[in-house]
Amino acid sequence: MRSEQNVHSQEQVTRTTIDRFNEVFNRHDADGLAAFLTEDTVFEDTSPAPDGRCIEGKVAVVDFWRGWFARNADARFEAEEVIVSGSRATVLWVYRKMRNGQPWHLRGVDVFTVRDGKVAAKLAYVKG
Repeated sequence: MRSEQNVHSQEQVTRTTIDRFNEVFNRHDADGLAAFLTEDTVFEDTSPAPDGRCIEGKVAVVDFWRGWFARNADARFEAEEVIVSGSRATVLWVYRKMRNGQPWHLRGVDVFTVRDGKVAAKLAYVKG
């Protein structure tokens, strides 16, 4: 029973961390995101194709997002489903923005690892 309680407690922490991370992300608040990242956080971007690139460390990841927010001022991620298992979460999302004056979207998945209430890894994948 105690083990089940620990897993449930960890899943609550993971879900809360991911939900708060996504809220701050959609405000395009790079400094706010820093509060949700471990010092050794890892972010795997979806580009360049085919494998993307890996950005390591809180400072580098926050710097990446600061530039990305500046280039994608109207971008928004909508979580369609969040699946949590212990310290891991899979988020199915739709990324929306305007492109060439027209609404545009892309579907993808993020695989998160949460440690001590912070994002230790965010691995991003897209369809097509």
